[in-house]
Amino acid sequence: MTFCEESERCWSFHIRKFDLLLSRKGLEMDNPYKEYFDSLPCYLTVQDRDFRIVDANQRFRQDFGDWEGRFCYQVYKHRSEKCEICPVERAFWDGQCHRSEEQVRCIDGKEVSVVVEATPITRGDGEITRVMEMSTDVTLIKRFEDQMREGRRRYRLLFEEVPCYITIQTPELRIIETNRAFREDFGDSLGCHCYKSYKHRTEECLPCPVRQTFEDGLPHSTEEVVKAPGGDPVNVLVSTAPIHDEAGNVVSVMEMSTNITEVRRLESQLTSLGLLIGSVSHGLKGLLNGLAGGMYLVNTGFSKDNEGRVHKGWEIVERNVGRIRSMVSDILYYAKDREPNWEVLSADTLAREVFSLVESKAEELNVKLDLAIEETPGDLEGDSKAIRSMLVNLLENSIDACRLDSSDAEHSVTLGVHGNMERVQFLVSDNGIGMDQETCEKAFTLFFSSKGSEGTGLGLFIANRIAEAHGGKITLESELGNGTQFTVMLPRSRGELGSGPH
Repeated sequence: MTFCEESERCWSFHIRKFDLLLSRKGLEMDNPYKEYFDSLPCYLTVQDRDFRIVDANQRFRQDFGDWEGRFCYQVYKHRSEKCEICPVERAFWDGQCHRSEEQVRCIDGKEVSVVVEATPITRGDGEITRVMEMSTDVTLIKRFEDQMREGRRRYRLLFEEVPCYITIQTPELRIIETNRAFREDFGDSLGCHCYKSYKHRTEECLPCPVRQTFEDGLPHSTEEVVKAPGGDPVNVLVSTAPIHDEAGNVVSVMEMSTNITEVRRLESQLTSLGLLIGSVSHGLKGLLNGLAGGMYLVNTGFSKDNEGRVHKGWEIVERNVGRIRSMVSDILYYAKDREPNWEVLSADTLAREVFSLVESKAEELNVKLDLAIEETPGDLEGDSKAIRSMLVNLLENSIDACRLDSSDAEHSVTLGVHGNMERVQFLVSDNGIGMDQETCEKAFTLFFSSKGSEGTGLGLFIANRIAEAHGGKITLESELGNGTQFTVMLPRSRGELGSGPH
């Protein structure tokens, strides 16, 4: 029951008595009713058709002072003219009770919020002669409502502006509420399943922290990789919290996903450096042994005046120094951003060199390797060693995808080269095992591999970093069971660095 409905029920008996009394005796009230009239804990006035107050109770006289001969709007609101919306006027018009909420000012200047109920008073022939206006002080209630409203506003502001993705989900994992950060990156996902919005999946993730919270009523946390439409993959730390009803049942779950991409990127660089140092330590030891052997030949050649021995030893030294320099360059690629060793390169020559480097591996795995070079792909500026390494990585990834695919008897990988006025495109396509959308979104993240224990998760990550260092980008299109195509877009000139792929 609302406040107004309760008020009407409480005072309807008195209003009927006042109606009967005034219809018989005009404004002359018997003492018992006058006593009731005066003692009611609200403001009571009786007004004529001109809105002039013809009677008022003690509470009204106490708070608003002299009323005789004055209009209600003069006393209540210190106005010089009638209120635009007046419940008393409406009661005179249609003979019905009318309500409103108003702000009035007492004689001491205090502002009071009131709920107004105007009730027509009729004579025996049914003519409306007066209207009784009852104004109940609801200032404390309004103040409490304002405080509640302000509290809700603050909590809403906190919910909206907290720097993480927040969703409220149903037991069916459908999103029913989101905050601003989520809407900006993932759009309007209300009613959608969380796994479709976050990961573009068609089925529930396993394990699912939201599902676990629904089952045991406890908070859960995990780390995931999500992707906004048209955006890059984002590492998030996911935490869930149950939302209970009055009976203590979990009716929904709040999921908070904090972006930790930069933290993981820093960790990845450190981990990558450690992994690389570990993986090359054996090779480096061999190179140093070779270097020591070459130096031994040089020293003994000088001591024995054997020029041939000196030349042979020096060749060994030069070869091993070059290999060490190359290995250190690789480590620098992973450990930090390194300025490419810029030179003018022929896209045609570069593609043929890369083709020859992987041709034997493709033949060994019974994968047909094709080369499709545009007639004049032209030149580009770049680091020849880095770009070769990038293309070899992509080709070997495609060859492995064909090796892992047992559904087709024949497999092929094609390296294509195209060019326009501003950019050179290298395309690596295969008809191998392919990837689903979630795998595509994680393909270039560090240590992610779809090959299980066979992959290190470094190849595509490093390939993409090399492309970015040249002002380019690698995109991929893939379908599970139907193969993959990588497209490398590189600017022809380093003057285009930072302009991004077109």
